[in-house]
Amino acid sequence: MARRADPTVVITRAVRLTQAGLVAERLTQAFWLPVALALLGFTVLAFDLLSLLPVRWRGWATAGFALLLLVSLILALRRFHWPRRDEAVARLDRSLPGRPLAALSDEQAIGGNDAASSALWALHRGRMLASAAKARAIGPRPGLPRRDPFGLRLIALTGAAVALTFGQPLRLSEVGSLTAPAGAAIAPAWEGWITPPAYTGRPALYLNEVARESFEVPSGSRVVMRLYGADGVLSVQQGLGGEASADDTGQVVEFPALQTGRLAVEGPGGRAWHVLVLRDEEPEVTATEPLRRGRGGILEQPFRAVDDYGITFGEAEIVLDLDAVDRSHGLTIAPEARDPLRIDLPLPMTANRTEFDEILQEDMSQHVWAHLPVRVVLRVADAAGQSAESRIVEGTLPGRRFFEPAALAVSELRRDILWNRANAPRSAQLMRAMLHQSEDAFRAKAAPGELRGAVDYIEARLDEGLSDEARDELAERLWDLALLIEEGELANARERLQRAQEMLDQAMRDGASSDEIAALMEELREAMRDYIRMLAEQPRERGERDPGEQMQVTGDQIQELMNRIQELMEEGRMDEAAELMAQLNALLENLQVTEGQGEGGEPMPGDEAMEGLGDTLSDQQDLADDTFRDLQEQFGRGEESGEGEGEGEGEGTGDSGQGLAERQQELRERLRGQQLQTLPGEGTPEGDSALDALEDAERAMNEAERALRDGETREALERQAEALEAMREGLRQLGDAMRQDRRERADNAPQGQGQGLGRDPLGREREGDSATGGEGGTTVPGADPRERARDLMDEIRRRSAELERPEAERDYLNRLIDRF
Repeated sequence: MARRADPTVVITRAVRLTQAGLVAERLTQAFWLPVALALLGFTVLAFDLLSLLPVRWRGWATAGFALLLLVSLILALRRFHWPRRDEAVARLDRSLPGRPLAALSDEQAIGGNDAASSALWALHRGRMLASAAKARAIGPRPGLPRRDPFGLRLIALTGAAVALTFGQPLRLSEVGSLTAPAGAAIAPAWEGWITPPAYTGRPALYLNEVARESFEVPSGSRVVMRLYGADGVLSVQQGLGGEASADDTGQVVEFPALQTGRLAVEGPGGRAWHVLVLRDEEPEVTATEPLRRGRGGILEQPFRAVDDYGITFGEAEIVLDLDAVDRSHGLTIAPEARDPLRIDLPLPMTANRTEFDEILQEDMSQHVWAHLPVRVVLRVADAAGQSAESRIVEGTLPGRRFFEPAALAVSELRRDILWNRANAPRSAQLMRAMLHQSEDAFRAKAAPGELRGAVDYIEARLDEGLSDEARDELAERLWDLALLIEEGELANARERLQRAQEMLDQAMRDGASSDEIAALMEELREAMRDYIRMLAEQPRERGERDPGEQMQVTGDQIQELMNRIQELMEEGRMDEAAELMAQLNALLENLQVTEGQGEGGEPMPGDEAMEGLGDTLSDQQDLADDTFRDLQEQFGRGEESGEGEGEGEGEGTGDSGQGLAERQQELRERLRGQQLQTLPGEGTPEGDSALDALEDAERAMNEAERALRDGETREALERQAEALEAMREGLRQLGDAMRQDRRERADNAPQGQGQGLGRDPLGREREGDSATGGEGGTTVPGADPRERARDLMDEIRRRSAELERPEAERDYLNRLIDRF
């Protein structure tokens, strides 16, 4: 059985420990402030923070701190007093129920001679002794949060812990030299760095480790020399052309390296070097070919740019060559003042920008200078701010061509209004002349109403004149009208057909019911009939092609193909129906190309797919440009936020990154759809290589999209560059396949084909085309009949708009306009 402890011993031990706790409590309450100040002083010494002050302030700072520490210590000594034993007993007794320690110190006041009273008193003391034996020592209660509401003690403890871990505690031995100048007690030494500009990509040089007496650095490099020791013992001598600056201590010297010269540290342990400063060469840019017109009227200007460290910016400035303009009709009056056109030059995203060849592409069809002589100057700049420009390139600003005479007339009247608003009344008169007996003059039924609306729009503003906003709105309306006249109702029919195809494709993928598929097939049939009818109504002057270069198909064949598609879907053979639907889509695309949408080239089957891929490539290039700008903005924000806030390399910017990702997803899906179309050279080695390249591009787009959504902008930019390269390779392979296909078609064409005879894409019989010099036609030697016809129509319109002419003559001219 365990032996019970003596209650007296337990009580004595509890009282002593409580008294020790009182000692610790009063020491903490009295000396926390001087201890905290001492720890702060230790932190300052360990990190040598006093050296950040000017020399003249160090002594005062040290004396002030020492005085503050002394005052706090004196106050602490005055506040502290040693706790007595009765104070410890009282604290311990207050923690026990019934205060047994005070009861044990009491004596029996009366009845001491009475045996019963004495026995009762003894029983009371026994119970108090048993209760006191349960006493436990009371720990210190300094209450520092109330005395130190600002947490100075915690700051001091944290600083001291960091100083012990990362500082130099041995600096405590240097307290006597705190008021001396920096470096007075340190042996003479030096350090030096040369940091080239960031755009050069060169590493920094640590001069203490450079053993060579001569070395090269780029111009603009920053030289930093740090000297240790007493003032005047070491000095820096330099002849690099830059103005030196020093800090308050005079021991850190900085200057730029602008010219070749000598750099030396004079004094004990000094060194000297001959520094060769490499000049940053100015950039160069040249136009490698004349200004040319690309497919669809796109401006194309090939150029070459060179710089020793890379081009960072480029633009093309286009101005009107007014002296070379044919000042006739609406161009006879002076043009309104316009700022030069400035277009950013395309720059490589991830490739080397020191030397590259690119092509500037821009659609300027709606600009007033389209089809007019211009001067083009290319400008580039490098990271050092140096710029250069090319020689002037003279040429005609490309734009969309209109072959329909009325559409061409509307586009020219639009140009005249943009040239000078004073042409507005004249343009309104000519448009009224076009409306004379115009019931059957336009294939688009809405064209006369739109033209009449434009006339009313101008005449309603003749008094106050056209404002800038009204002029631009009118120009937009006339452009849309020209497109409507040029394409007639064909564009609407084609849009309806494409919409019906998309709905049917979606229904096939979703497993729609037979009734729904039958309704969609009927909608597709109606849209197909309207489209073929509109295609057949297009005038043959639109540009008939060589029948050997066209797909010959009749409306019956299209209907048979659609019937077969419906049969397969009704039988549940959706995969086979999807294959036939892809063939139908390819057939319709070839019909669109053969029909010719206002362009005068000679497309082959697959030209539309090639043009679509070209548009996708252009849009992907634009997206890569926007991604690169987003990355530049991120780096700009990182530099402004400081080194201590993190670089954030490659991180996205929230809404902008998600928007780029959505655009990338759209381009990927578009490319996927284009791969399902009929492409040139299918089944040939070139065609297979092209498909592989396009699949690689799609894969890179998918990875770029994922990187953009994850905020990895730099990774996305690299994947976009891979996608662009793969698409270019695919287009090159498709171009080779198309050229091979042309040669095979030319070799297999029957005798007499290509002379204007045969069938058109809808199976209609062709006749000799006199406008192109076919059989049975005549041409004027040395003249372009289409150009001559346009000139004649322009002259007829001009004369019909002259109100001073006799009424009979103007009626005759109007009848000519109505007829032709």
